[in-house]
Amino acid sequence: MQYLAKNQALANAQDSIILGVFENGELTPSAELFDHLTEKSLSQLIKDGEMQGKVGDIMVLRHVPNSPAVRVFVVGCGKKDALSVKDYRKIYALLIKEIEKTACKSVVSYLNEVALKDRHLVWQLRFAVESMQNARYVFDDFKSKKTANDANIAEFIFNVKEEQLAQAQEILAQACAIEYGVKMTKDLANCPPNICNPAFLALQAEGLASRSHKIETVVINEAQMQELGMTSYLAVSQGSVNEAKMSIMTYRNAPNPEAKPIVLVGKGLTFDAGGISLKPGAGMDEMKYDMCGAATVYGVMNALAELDLPLNIIGVMAGCENLPDGKAYRPGDILTTMSGLTVEVLNTDAEGRLVLCDALTYVKRFEPELVIDMATLTGACVVALGAHNSGLMTEDETLAQQLLSAGDETQDKAWRLPLGEEYNEQLKSNFADLANIGGRWGGASTAGTFLANFTEDYRWAHIDIAGTAWKEGSEKGATGRPVHLIMQFLLNLAKA
Repeated sequence: MQYLAKNQALANAQDSIILGVFENGELTPSAELFDHLTEKSLSQLIKDGEMQGKVGDIMVLRHVPNSPAVRVFVVGCGKKDALSVKDYRKIYALLIKEIEKTACKSVVSYLNEVALKDRHLVWQLRFAVESMQNARYVFDDFKSKKTANDANIAEFIFNVKEEQLAQAQEILAQACAIEYGVKMTKDLANCPPNICNPAFLALQAEGLASRSHKIETVVINEAQMQELGMTSYLAVSQGSVNEAKMSIMTYRNAPNPEAKPIVLVGKGLTFDAGGISLKPGAGMDEMKYDMCGAATVYGVMNALAELDLPLNIIGVMAGCENLPDGKAYRPGDILTTMSGLTVEVLNTDAEGRLVLCDALTYVKRFEPELVIDMATLTGACVVALGAHNSGLMTEDETLAQQLLSAGDETQDKAWRLPLGEEYNEQLKSNFADLANIGGRWGGASTAGTFLANFTEDYRWAHIDIAGTAWKEGSEKGATGRPVHLIMQFLLNLAKA
C-alpha cells in the first residue's frame, strides 16, 4: 500500500473518503461539506443516535445519494480540540482494519482537519502511518498456513493544503522509511532462536549491504575477537556451539566524509538461558528477544538505507548466545576485558554487559562523535519503569536532553536513570577491578555504571529496553522500540 499526499477536492473524490465527527455532533469542515451535498445525511445519523462521535466509532456508508464517493468512512474523533496522540493512533489502527474489510482500492483521508493536541502536520502524518503499519503487521513466516491478506486497498491518500504538499510528501517518505526499519526490527526479533543465531545476524547485515550501496558490512568472528583480546565477549559465547559474531554496518553520507561517526551498538544475545546461573523455565522462550538491541540497530540501518541523511553512522550488532555447557563460563571466573580491566563473574546471567563492554571498547577505534548502546539489559529496569519507558543513562546532559526530546516527539519514550560513583561502589570486587553485578538494589543503574567504565574516551548513552522491546502474553511479539526514538534523534541531528 502506498501512502500519498494530495490536495484532493471533496467533490472530485471517486472511490472512498474518510470524514470526522466530534462527540458534540459537530462536523469537520469536509464533513460539513459532505453533509450539505448529501442533504444532511451525517446530521441525520447523529440525530438518530447512530453516530455519537466517540473515539474509535466508525461507520461505513455506501452509495449515499449525491455522494462524490462510493464509500464513506465516518470516524468518531472525540471532543473537539482534545484529541490525544493515543486516541489518534487508536483511530487509524481501527480505521485501516475497517478499510481492509471492504473492496476499497483508494481512500482519501480528510482527518488532517482534526487538530491533534499540541502536534502539527508532521506528527499527524507520521503517527497515522505508524499506527496503520503497526496494525497491519503480521509475522507468519513459520506458520504452515499464512495469514490471508484479501485487502484491495492500493493507496491511502492524505488530503493536505496545496502549500503543504511538498512538506507532506517529504514527511511520508520519512515515515515509510522509518516504518520499514521498524518492520525489519520486528521480523528479526520475532525470528526463533534455532534460526536466528549470531551467524544469522551477520547474514542479515551482509544482506543489507548487498541490497544497498549506502551500507558496507564487516563481520568479526571469534578468531579475530581472540586476536583483539575480546575475552569477556568470548567467555559468554563459549558455552554455545553457535559462534559469536560481531556485525559492523557502516553508512557514510556526511558532506565531510571524514566527519566523526555516530556509533550505535546493540546487544545481540540471540538466546539467553542465563548460562550456569540458569534462568527459571517459565517464560524462557522470550529470551529469544535478548537480541532486540541488535535488532534495533539493524532496523535503523535499514531505515537509513531508504533515506539520505547527511550523517556518518556505524551500526554494531554484538551477536552471541549464552547457554549452560561443560565449556560455559562460571560464577567465580575472572575475565580480562579488551580494555584491560578485569571482571569477577558473580552471575553468568549478567552476560549482556560482558559482551557490550568489549564491543564498547572496540568502537573506540572509530573515533566516534558519540556512542549509543541499546540493550535488553536488566529486569531491574522493567521493575522501575514497566513497559512504558525505556531507561536512559548518560552523564552527558546535552545528549540526554536530545534523546529524551526525541522520545517525547515520537512517543517512544525514555526516562532518565542515574549513574554515579556510588553505583560503582556496589561493583567492587575483592579479586578483580569490577564485579559483574552490584547486588539487589539499583540493578539498572549498576549495570549502566558498569558499562560507563568502558566509555570514558567518548560521549556515550545507554538505553535499557528490557521492558519496551517486546510484549508478553497473548500479544507476544517485538514492538520495534526504540527505532522511532533513535531515528528521530538522527533526523534532529541532520536538521541541526
